[in-house]
Amino acid sequence: MAARKSSGRRKYGKAASKRVESAMRRRKKGTLKSGRSGKTVKSRKQAIAIGLSEARKKGAKVPRKRVGGKSSAGRKR
Repeated sequence: MAARKSSGRRKYGKAASKRVESAMRRRKKGTLKSGRSGKTVKSRKQAIAIGLSEARKKGAKVPRKRVGGKSSAGRKR
């Protein structure tokens, strides 16, 4: 059997997608709250982040968070 070549895409487990789906529903309903402040989440991106964070805590298959970010080399002064 030939070895499978993994694609460059990041992989998420089914449990992770369920958590994100749940977070999106709660956001739409207006019951999704952010961490310490407890404010209602309105942003779609924030809802996804919360869902992934919950999945991570439950041990679902979620790729590690990015450490770097954008470099300051390309910035204008």
